[in-house]
Amino acid sequence: MPPTATAATAPPALEAVGLSKAYGDRWALRDVSFAAAPGELVAVIGPNGAGKTTLLSILAGIQAPTAGRVSRTPREVGWVPQQPAVYAKLSAAENLRLFARLEKVGDVEGAVTRMLAQAGLEDRAGEELGKLSGGNRQRVNIAVGLLASPPVLLLDEPSSSLDPRQRERLWEFILALAGGGTAVVYSTHNVAEADRYADRVLVLADAELLFAGTPRGLEETVGGDPHDFEAAFVRFLHERGH
Repeated sequence: MPPTATAATAPPALEAVGLSKAYGDRWALRDVSFAAAPGELVAVIGPNGAGKTTLLSILAGIQAPTAGRVSRTPREVGWVPQQPAVYAKLSAAENLRLFARLEKVGDVEGAVTRMLAQAGLEDRAGEELGKLSGGNRQRVNIAVGLLASPPVLLLDEPSSSLDPRQRERLWEFILALAGGGTAVVYSTHNVAEADRYADRVLVLADAELLFAGTPRGLEETVGGDPHDFEAAFVRFLHERGH
């Protein structure tokens, strides 16, 4: 599922250069650089404590790096944290309307209508969010991050609490966004999602970027069964002392 030829030759939608984050003498991220093309899906994978959420939060402008730079301002990046920021007592449309006003979107009602359609939730617009399925709530959560039509969307563990059917529908939504040119960078503990949906994977461990390339490229790096990405990922980490 490589990016289109246009995306491959276009300027990066997002570029991170030399990102580092230190808390005292502990490094949460150390000298991480990568770029994402328009329409590209980039999965960030690695063990617990590898620096995945730290990387995404810096890209989103939630926290400042100790060193390095990001090519986009926070207003140019859609951010969807693992814990939903939406309100369970408000309807899907009310949540979108509220956040559109907070984001100072020019045409609030137009943005709400557009995102309900894009998320496939027009028929659920008036329903209280807390009464929707987990998958539908997550689609509203992602729609909130897209209200300002950002060229880049960041997702932290987007499907972690969903059942297989909900997960499939969510990824249909995310793939459609990428198909429309949005660069999507997401973290996941489910390496099968990285194998299935990512054009490229970033492997982090102990705050460092160990690999950036396609899922097949990671398998070729370690050899073995070319159809078992999870085994290749585990072997890759083991060979590098993680």
